Amino acid sequence: MDNEIILSARRVCKAFGPTRALVDVDVEVRKGEIRGLIGENGSGKSTFSSIVAGALGMDSGELFLRGEKYTPKSMVDAQNHGVAMIVQEAATLPGLDVASNIFTGRLEQFTKAGFLNWKEIYAKADRILADIGAPEIKGRMNIEQLNFEDRKIVEIARAMVNNPDLLIVDETTTALATKGRTLIYRLIEKMHEENKAVLFISHDLEELMEVCNTITVLRDGVIIDTLDKSNMSVDLMRSLMIGRELEGDYYRSDWNGRMTDDVLLEAKRITLRPYFKNINITLHRGEILGLGGLSNCGMHEIGRVIFGIEKTLTGEVVLHKDGRDVRIDNTVTAVNNGMAYVSKDRDKESIILNSTIRSNIVSPALKILSRTIGFISPAWEKQFSDRQIKAMSIKCRNGKQMVKELSGGNKQKVVFAKWLGTDSDVLVLDCPTRGIDVGVKADMYRLINELKHQGKGIIMISEELMELMGMSDRMMIFKDGKLAKEFDRSPDLTEQDIIEYII
Repeated sequence: MDNEIILSARRVCKAFGPTRALVDVDVEVRKGEIRGLIGENGSGKSTFSSIVAGALGMDSGELFLRGEKYTPKSMVDAQNHGVAMIVQEAATLPGLDVASNIFTGRLEQFTKAGFLNWKEIYAKADRILADIGAPEIKGRMNIEQLNFEDRKIVEIARAMVNNPDLLIVDETTTALATKGRTLIYRLIEKMHEENKAVLFISHDLEELMEVCNTITVLRDGVIIDTLDKSNMSVDLMRSLMIGRELEGDYYRSDWNGRMTDDVLLEAKRITLRPYFKNINITLHRGEILGLGGLSNCGMHEIGRVIFGIEKTLTGEVVLHKDGRDVRIDNTVTAVNNGMAYVSKDRDKESIILNSTIRSNIVSPALKILSRTIGFISPAWEKQFSDRQIKAMSIKCRNGKQMVKELSGGNKQKVVFAKWLGTDSDVLVLDCPTRGIDVGVKADMYRLINELKHQGKGIIMISEELMELMGMSDRMMIFKDGKLAKEFDRSPDLTEQDIIEYII
């Protein structure tokens, strides 16, 4: 690591209303440094990185880039100064092609005689995609053709357009599976080898220890400590982040995998091409059923079919409720019969960003409650949402705050809050702890375990093997759209036992 400083932040402050997001933050990032930023949701790490990347302005303080005063006016301006950022949530523009997404805000550089040179635009987009390790994605493709992970790779390509000196990776790896993570890690290694710098934000503490050579801990907008390789440990980082030792078990403490014989839901020989074929799934009352595999194995699509978002080519999904068999072939039927769904693509499918926390939380319960009490008053909505905000410890000013203003973890809490209010019997959770800090993750695991003991049926889809092993009563591992292996809960089960059926 070089001693030359690329970025220097001095006494940076930022507030959102009464909430102080950053308080006198001082940071220096040097050439060749991979600096991790960690903290609980709302600790200020994304706020700080957004200021450096030009997405937010600071209230006070100074930034210096390569020794020069630095006040970026926008993310494009920051890129022109050699600072680029890849964010956690989807940030591609729908309806446009891949090249237009890559060169957002800078297409004018391809203008000749008043016209855009699309041949040059597509050729350069293809070169950038090939350079970062994704030659199969082409500039002419419409962004809607791509899955969630490939859209994130397009965002990575956008960040690398100007070959930045400082790359900010904000929770991006939590949104990616093996292919995308490998690509990000290669880029980070390349930045290090070229004596450039990376700010790396992640809730995966093991990943941070492996990737970073220094780690800065934030809590409530204040820098608590900076660790180098010699004193990094998961336990120390956890206690610094939350200000206390985590008490109790992180995952479940029992190993009996007990459930009832009462079947809540069955998926019978369901097929959704090209994702999976002839899959059978049975979910019992009081069971946490884990679905695992690589991102493209079909497990995410299975969850969408079970909740009625996608229609099967063959087979059916049947919910057993109050002595009746209810066929689930659309989301309205699912919700009206006590099913809930947490999407991996949270900002597009699980919440309405441009609406209030209150509106999001009450939305699934409105029809159910209007049937029982005939009308719903604003006072009831406030009481209902405030109860869920308190139960989930959502950090916000009040229920009228817009969801888009929340941190990633608090957005995820809103998603959980809206379904918990409906008292659903079946919950389909697709990557439910993605982008959530370690303290909140532990709370979520306790909540899921509590729901199990209430007799709920939970389908947990996850790309994290430790999460599946730690929480599931039973695991179904998928590969290439087929069931590769089923495992029962056991303290003797290892990651290696499962991996051979995944790859």
